[in-house]
Amino acid sequence: MRVDRLLSNLPRFNRKQVRLLLVERRVTVDGVAVGDPHHEVRAFSQVCVDDEVVQAGKPARYFMLHKPQGCVSATSDPQHPTVLELLDEPDIDDLHIAGRLDFNTTGLMLITNDGQWSRRLTQPQTKLPKIYRVETEQPIGPEYAATFAAGLYFAFEDLTTQPADLELLGPTTARLSIIEGRYHQVKRMFGHFDNKVIGLHREQMGPLVLDAELAPGEYRALTDEEIRQV
Repeated sequence: MRVDRLLSNLPRFNRKQVRLLLVERRVTVDGVAVGDPHHEVRAFSQVCVDDEVVQAGKPARYFMLHKPQGCVSATSDPQHPTVLELLDEPDIDDLHIAGRLDFNTTGLMLITNDGQWSRRLTQPQTKLPKIYRVETEQPIGPEYAATFAAGLYFAFEDLTTQPADLELLGPTTARLSIIEGRYHQVKRMFGHFDNKVIGLHREQMGPLVLDAELAPGEYRALTDEEIRQV
């Protein structure tokens, strides 16, 4: 929300008073004086007028989870356990998933209450890679890498996927890096060659790599450095 709108919504200030407060730089956001009425204020920001707190801000929370098989990437589900149920944290309803995984896909999942941060992480425009370890039913041929790099046409969405990098690790094992998150994208890409994906594990999202010490179902808070990297 814009800072002028936030202040105008308070019963104690009218628009004229808000403009004057900003011109006189009596408003601070997270300790920094602001004069631009269009300055964006987040839910996590502390806003003060003359050193009096008018918005305390709520703490931003960021977690890394090693998603196991057999749970859904949702806030609630009538039939299956959800990834949020694996977190022993207060106010779970405030959290959301940054980049979902299919029911049987394992690996790195990031959970936060910071929508701006999660959008930077997941939007294709930021071109942050999502890296998966893939196991297939049939051998992976040399033509796969060139096809994925050129992009595949998905008729259902009427689009061509962004270039993807494939690194062969074994006859039926590979590491795939994509910058999108289309519906069942990895499985559909290998399905182009009639090769079924039988194992899928996300290792990395952008600069964040799954902590090797986290067992399936375990999680930890991100460090300040990890949060800043996104």
